Amino acid sequence: MSHLLNIFAATSVVSLFSLIGIYALSLKEETLHRILLILVAFSAGSILGAAYLDLLPEAIELVEESVVFIYIVSGFVSFFFLERFIYWYHGHPHEEDISATFAERESTKGFAYLNLLGDGVHNFIDGMIIAASFLVPEGGFSVGLATTIAVIFHELPQEMGDYGILIYGGFKRSVALLLNFLVALTVVLGGLSAIFFIGAVEALSGFLIALSAGGFIYLAASELIPELHKEK
Repeated sequence: MSHLLNIFAATSVVSLFSLIGIYALSLKEETLHRILLILVAFSAGSILGAAYLDLLPEAIELVEESVVFIYIVSGFVSFFFLERFIYWYHGHPHEEDISATFAERESTKGFAYLNLLGDGVHNFIDGMIIAASFLVPEGGFSVGLATTIAVIFHELPQEMGDYGILIYGGFKRSVALLLNFLVALTVVLGGLSAIFFIGAVEALSGFLIALSAGGFIYLAASELIPELHKEK
């Protein structure tokens, strides 16, 4: 029971850090619009950092080298087709102008939804990692606490970036904050899943990590970085 409480408390605290975007609720729309490009650049950097420095090395450790890059490319291609489907379903053309108003940016919501999907998978895996650290036979609490702190520090910049993507995608600030928090709750789900289904979750973790890495690379390379080049 103590393991369950520790894991639930730790993952809940991590999910609360997704509310870091609450600072933007008090900003005037003109001010937020001026810092939008900075948020987009920050988002691109945080997503690429998560993919190349965190997810890829972890995937290579968990999956055979002969297939890991197939999974990564599969994630990249899957996110491409998901984005095409979302644009087709909503019937919106892709928006070209980063200086457009929030309402005019409805067509960019597609990749914002994709980022939520990728972030949800990433958070789920973080929850699994936290749970596994608390379940270490000796010194589990101290190991779990150290792991939780490490996850928080690596999640902070990404949560800011995720919030920036949602704002750039045309969501209202309050809606973006809520969506970011709801997706962050997958940390808790991942932690609890690791307790009750540790065998099945561990078997799939390498595949999910590689798939998520490919999806993040696609989002940064195809959506965010090109928008930075458009800004004069």
